[in-house]
This record gives sequence, structure tokens and C-alpha cells, in this order.
Amino acid sequence: MNNIRPPKPPREIFPTVYSFTPNRETLGGTAYFIVEKSGNTLVDCPPWHDGTVDFLREQGGVKTLFMTHRSAISNQVAKIQAALECEIVIQEQEAYLMPEATVTPFRDHWQRGSLTALWTPGFSPGSSCLYYENEGGCLFTGRHLLPNQQAELLALRTPKTFHWGRQLKGIETLIQRFSAVTLSHILPAANVGFLRGKGYVPEAYGQLKNAVERSQTQPEINL
Repeated sequence: MNNIRPPKPPREIFPTVYSFTPNRETLGGTAYFIVEKSGNTLVDCPPWHDGTVDFLREQGGVKTLFMTHRSAISNQVAKIQAALECEIVIQEQEAYLMPEATVTPFRDHWQRGSLTALWTPGFSPGSSCLYYENEGGCLFTGRHLLPNQQAELLALRTPKTFHWGRQLKGIETLIQRFSAVTLSHILPAANVGFLRGKGYVPEAYGQLKNAVERSQTQPEINL
């Protein structure tokens, strides 16, 4: 485990949701932690240090590590599973990327208590979002949807995008699935600096409804 330059402690976004500092091993990805009596959930791989382990164990450990997309997999994933004795859940098309770990794959959706995973391919073949029904409804979008410099939500098309049409269709699926009542916050896995310290995208359903048109007008970018 790397003990050099430990990251800042996780930040409380909501009473049951924390965010970690960006992880260099996952292209600056932001991981999250959901605290529940039924078992805690880690969303994507956080920076892996003694301080991270101590924090997670103080909160009661981790039952499930949920991976939103392939870029969120760090080379520490097997060590994370061994240290926390947690289940790893990922969409089946990207489960092969962790041969050193024991993985629970899903196809279209996965559910446990207040959590529901939805397969939203496009950014990558197995890209998926995780919905948490508490705190007003939170959607962890991985890199399927990200904020731009104006903190507006959209899909970003890059030369490495797996399937742009399916990515846009995935946004429409989310619009049909949720409402302004069930979805209040979106927590992306990157570009969180554009949120100006808030830590989440507010008025999430309205942002979601505008994301398709906004995405279609964006030029392809290099990340």
C-alpha cells in the first residue's frame, strides 16, 4: 500500500454520501462512499492509502465495490478487495478486466436494497450508472455524464468513445426512468472541479432532460 502523500480525508457530500479526492490511477476519477446500515458501498476505486482503509473500516467497512466503467478500475483493485473482503460488481462486458479479483457481473441491471445499477453503454461497453434512492435520489454516473466548465451536464464525445449513439440513447433511458421527484442529485466520476465546490450536480432531472440536446451540439474533444 502506498503511504506517500496520503490524500485529504473523504468529504461529506450528504449525511450518507462521501467523495474521495481524485485518483491518479483512474485518470483523475472521483470515487464515492455510501453509508447504510444494510452494508456500505464504495463506488469506483479511491486513492489507496492507509488513511483510506482506516476511514472505511471506521465507517463499518465495505460490503460492495461497484464499478461504473473500465477507467475506474485501478491496479490496486485486488488489494482493495482483499483488505475489505468486499464483493465487486461490474457490468458483464467489463468483468474480464479484473482477472485478479473475484467479480459479480450483471447484464442490464443489479439491485440491492436502496441501490439500483443500470447499464448505460456508450462511453465504454460496460459503462453503467448507480442509483441511490436516499438523500432525495442520487445518480452516480461514472463518465457516462459529466459537467462541463459551466457546470452543465452532458455526454462528452472523444476519439475513445465506444458508441456515441448508444450513449445518447442511454441518457433518454434515464430521463424515462426517473423524474424530478425521484432524482435530485447527480454525482459524476470526473470534472468535479467544474462544480465549484458543490460536489454534485443540483436540479439533476432538469439537467438530465437538457443533456441530450446539449451533448449533440458538442464537438468531439480529446481528453
